[in-house]
Amino acid sequence: MAGRLTNAASRILGGNGVVSRSVASSLRLRSGMGLPVGKHIVPDKPLPASDELMWDNGTPYPEPCIDRIADTVGKYEALAWLSGGLSFFVGLGLLAVWNDKASKIPFVSASIFRHIAFVIRLICLHLSSLEMTM
Repeated sequence: MAGRLTNAASRILGGNGVVSRSVASSLRLRSGMGLPVGKHIVPDKPLPASDELMWDNGTPYPEPCIDRIADTVGKYEALAWLSGGLSFFVGLGLLAVWNDKASKIPFVSASIFRHIAFVIRLICLHLSSLEMTM
């Protein structure tokens, strides 16, 4: 597809197709960079059982796919870190509930609605008396 597009662009620009062939070949070869993780080696003998657990990124020292922190962190140390982290966030949540300013604002009392209704009635009576006088 890329070769066809560059061929069409070469014809439009008046070239003889050399540019399109070179662009197509370089696109085919990933611009000369090769594969992202080095050369792909086809195995000629059976692979070991743990081969899929190693990530060969082309360096002399392949890395394990699974992080090996289980050997360095004990069971109770991990439990202590987990409990400490969870208790920190629980404490932060309780502090936010305790310091909630919106809950300290009092609600509007029911008597204010009676006052508002009384004022609205007075305004309506005043307007109706003004209409009668006109």
